[in-house]
Amino acid sequence: MLNKRILMKGNEAIAEAAVNAQCRFYAGYPITPQNEIPEYLSKRLPEVGGVFIQAESEIAAINMVYGAAAAGVRSMTSSSSPGISLKQEGISFLAGAELPAVIVNMQRGGPGLGNISASQSDYFQSVKGGGHGDYRLLVYAPYNVQEMWDLTFSAFDRADMYRNPVLILADAILGQTMEPFYPTPYVKPDLPPKDWALSGCRNRAPNIIKTLYMGEGELEGQNNVLLAKYDRMKTSEVRYEAIDVQDARIIVVAFGSAARIALSAIKTHRKEGLKVGLFRPVTLFPFPEKELNSLANEDVKLLTVELNTGQMVEDVRLAVNGKTDVLFYGRAGGAIIRPTDVYDVIKKISL
Repeated sequence: MLNKRILMKGNEAIAEAAVNAQCRFYAGYPITPQNEIPEYLSKRLPEVGGVFIQAESEIAAINMVYGAAAAGVRSMTSSSSPGISLKQEGISFLAGAELPAVIVNMQRGGPGLGNISASQSDYFQSVKGGGHGDYRLLVYAPYNVQEMWDLTFSAFDRADMYRNPVLILADAILGQTMEPFYPTPYVKPDLPPKDWALSGCRNRAPNIIKTLYMGEGELEGQNNVLLAKYDRMKTSEVRYEAIDVQDARIIVVAFGSAARIALSAIKTHRKEGLKVGLFRPVTLFPFPEKELNSLANEDVKLLTVELNTGQMVEDVRLAVNGKTDVLFYGRAGGAIIRPTDVYDVIKKISL
């Protein structure tokens, strides 16, 4: 399998990767542009002894995932922007109860119902915590179908490792893109036992999973436990890709499909002799702030490119901490940036 590429849509690759990663419960609700995920899993999960449920709503789906995760089953849901908004309370509960689950957001244009075109406008919702309370999600931003496969494996493993929900944040372009990739085999790492799961007492004290802490100082203590977990993520889970940045005078910072678009413009400029590079965060939380800061100086300009009106650019500016200029180019509402657009913006900056 390692030497044989197959052709799949991004949505289908995520779904099949989830099955390979031993996901055995899925609950979701149809919404464009992620519908191929539940469609695919409705057939595949029963074939491997798993459970697929088309819930009556997004709210019902995320709470079904809560229940399955509490029983120790690898569980998953998926949706698109307004559907993820409806799941936010349940996502906060999953994080508060320290339950592992994988959530896929195939973003579309917003706010509101918006449209069904590609967008990256859910960055704030994903990395700043869309629900209530002090919590974080580990957030992956895949770049192509290969990463949608590989990062799905990582998502399930890290969810179990940290007992925390993990979000895969992609968009309509990647979900609907069909391209060849290598279906690398899943190898489950050595993970902590799920001795916390609600699996029946079996001659032991009962496990209790909750998010309500009413004792004096009890909730603060639990929040500190969560904070320590997120700090461990910042130390161990940062992922990024840097292309031609060592000699670059302009570094484009972009994630997901925007990075693919920008890279095409960067390659053209490189051929023409302009020193341009790409810095691509793969984890949006934890954000690779130290790595980006190390590239910033007064001789380098940063250009953040996003399919929104400017969201990740705020974290780029925080990471750089005033060491250099951070510029922004984006289009919102499902409008797609072309490589020639990014090329022209880079050209103006270089003059």
